[in-house]
Amino acid sequence: MRTLILIAGIILLAVQLNAQKKTYIRVADDAFEDQKYSVAIEKYKKAYTKSKKNQAERDRIAFMLAECYRLTNDPKRAKGQYKRLIRTNYDSKEPFILLHYANIMKGEGDLEEARTYYEAFTERMPDDTRGPNGILSCDLIPEWEENLTKYEILSEKGLNSREADFSPAYLNDNYNAIIFTSTREGAKGKGTDEWTNFNFSSLFSARLDVKDEWSTPVLLDDQEEDGVNSDANEGVGIMNSSFTTLYFTRCPNEDEKQNGCQVYTSKRTGRFWSKPDLLKLSNDSSEAIGHPAVSDNELIIYFSSNRDGGFGGKDIWVAFRDSKSGSFKRPQNLGSVVNTPGDEMFPYLRADTLLYFSSNGHPGMGGLDIFYTGIDSAGKWGEPVNMRAPVNSPANDFSIIFHPEEERGYFSSDRTGRRSREDIYSFIIPAVAYTLKGVVKDERTLQFVGDARVDIVGSDGISMTARTTDKGVYMFGKSQIMGNTTYEIIVSKDNYFSASGRVTTVGIERSKDLERDFMLPPIPEEPIVLPDILYDLDKWNLKPQYQDSLQGLITTLDENPNLIIELASHTDYRDTYEYNDILSQKRAQSVVDYLIERGIDPERLVAKGYGERVPRNLERDMSRNGFTFPTSTVLTETYIDSLPTIDYREAAHQLNRRTEFRVLSKDFVPKPRNLELAGTVDIQINPEDNVLNYSVLPKSGLITAPCVLNGYTVNFVYDSKLRAQISVDKALELLQQGAISKDDFRGEAEEILADGTIANRAIIVFKDFTIANETIHDIDIMVNTNLAHPLIIGNSVLSGFGEYSIDTDNKRIVFKLKKK
Repeated sequence: MRTLILIAGIILLAVQLNAQKKTYIRVADDAFEDQKYSVAIEKYKKAYTKSKKNQAERDRIAFMLAECYRLTNDPKRAKGQYKRLIRTNYDSKEPFILLHYANIMKGEGDLEEARTYYEAFTERMPDDTRGPNGILSCDLIPEWEENLTKYEILSEKGLNSREADFSPAYLNDNYNAIIFTSTREGAKGKGTDEWTNFNFSSLFSARLDVKDEWSTPVLLDDQEEDGVNSDANEGVGIMNSSFTTLYFTRCPNEDEKQNGCQVYTSKRTGRFWSKPDLLKLSNDSSEAIGHPAVSDNELIIYFSSNRDGGFGGKDIWVAFRDSKSGSFKRPQNLGSVVNTPGDEMFPYLRADTLLYFSSNGHPGMGGLDIFYTGIDSAGKWGEPVNMRAPVNSPANDFSIIFHPEEERGYFSSDRTGRRSREDIYSFIIPAVAYTLKGVVKDERTLQFVGDARVDIVGSDGISMTARTTDKGVYMFGKSQIMGNTTYEIIVSKDNYFSASGRVTTVGIERSKDLERDFMLPPIPEEPIVLPDILYDLDKWNLKPQYQDSLQGLITTLDENPNLIIELASHTDYRDTYEYNDILSQKRAQSVVDYLIERGIDPERLVAKGYGERVPRNLERDMSRNGFTFPTSTVLTETYIDSLPTIDYREAAHQLNRRTEFRVLSKDFVPKPRNLELAGTVDIQINPEDNVLNYSVLPKSGLITAPCVLNGYTVNFVYDSKLRAQISVDKALELLQQGAISKDDFRGEAEEILADGTIANRAIIVFKDFTIANETIHDIDIMVNTNLAHPLIIGNSVLSGFGEYSIDTDNKRIVFKLKKK
């Protein structure tokens, strides 16, 4: 930033005065007055050591040293001097010490310390807006750092050197070449700038190649005389809209002559530049003017100057002319909305409508921040808007330019991480893209669930499907997830309850990888006790406080619309069998009625009242009314009667009074949503779960009854002598429904499933085969292309459920199964 203030910032008085022999203090003061701050620093240091007995003079020298460090952008040394001066109360004489110290603390990120000194400065200098603006900055910075704008920032390493590189400008209408200011080796000025103690600056150029890599920067021109670059400081240039004329800043360096920086122009013809002409913007050649920005028609020019009539430091001014060949009229200050008691510099006109500039007087993040403003039809400028992070930083950020058709460009900064004193950075708002991914796991085992189906339905009406990998991972890419869209996610897999979730890109302005993981609950074979549906003794009504307990079941049924479930209600053993059978029927009915009322199709519900006949077998430790019952306890009448107290026994009775559900099948076909649901559910009292009712085929006299294969209901024909067989049509139907997959075939699936059919005599392994509420697993069934019935089973399968007998009088198969 040292060169920033001299060349780019600026308003530099390049004064070369031969000083006569003077005291250190006098020489230092003269150097400071001549803006030779690097010279003044050394002289003040020596003067400070010579003034040990004069505390007032030592304080003044310390203050001047602090100012030199500040003006050469050495905040660390300036901070130390300001802090010592505050301890000696020198700020009572120079209150701006408080402001400068607060600015340094803000740049270091110590906002509480900065706020304290901004408040002290405001109390001392209530008319200076920099105090209140500093306080406001301390409130805004955390929010700005938390909520970054959409710009992405990149240091242009191909342009930046170990010296200062700043103030880029486009050089051609392809926008692939730039001009910029640099003090690097090779700059034309050979002397040392006594303001900064660094090289003089020159204008350089570089070009992007087809690989978007910068060519080695070279001098914009290397003419020996009358060129754009000279032995003085040149910088901060801008091309006109046709890229034929360069407007730039030059700060002459003539001995014993006070010269202010001025704006010059040079015309380009091919690769050559004309002798620069002074652009007259003032009648006083000692006035400092720089940082030109011109309108497309070149009739308006904005610039920075510390000329009389401003608001404090360096201000933005504007001048007008009637034609390109005419002279500019008297400049006008942009006014107090844009300009502050601080510095406003580096104006840039974007599309002739927005004025960008840098300022350290408006609320900002530290140092110079980049702002923009616009002018209305009445000629009034709008309140400047801070570009915020990441374009702005706690350091100095300045000299921004934009590509005319895209939201990208370049700017300069001396922020942390730079390569040199000032570097050039590019910025862009990248195309916003989203992805969605997640991991699906088994809720019980926490193992990955592979080959789960993941469906997403967007608020835009578009739906898509993916499958999880063997690591349970699913993903939807950038071309699938759209902005400003909400997605409903449904995850499903055989033998699991479905899970659902929601993600949205609404309000997300930056690219983001959305993540949503799922736990799939496996569908258990044993009944699931519904939580906290307890009944008073001899009562069946569903209490309002327990209706919410059914919400989980309703959600499960809504998310799994193909499930058919059995609801089983149980009582305790008090009273007679007959009474308890009727009571359990009424309790089951109360649950069924509530589910139907909440929109569940009655055809999905099978309800049974078991009375007292199935005591509860505890699958985990359970507590009720302060009493704990251990895992595997069966709450039989004998067990309960053995409990020591009435309260203990009553707690056991409460656990027996329950309603359970379990999944019967997964092949229910939901009705259209606009079709009114109707029907009732017959409540079976004390059902015989070990009995399967059958019918007889009229011609053959064969037994036929329902079974459930992998969650799908199929009617089988019983022939005791035959092996289990399935027709090719039924097998294809189950394959299309997802009840089976290629992985369920024994042998080479590609050969078995060739030509869009299933090979004759192919073997399918069914994971689940359910009859009469009992399930067996991994049953081999052969495909028969000539089979007349959908499914035939024989004794080998039926005996897998246990011993059985066929009651021909009552048309039922009776199994000798364990009691529930």
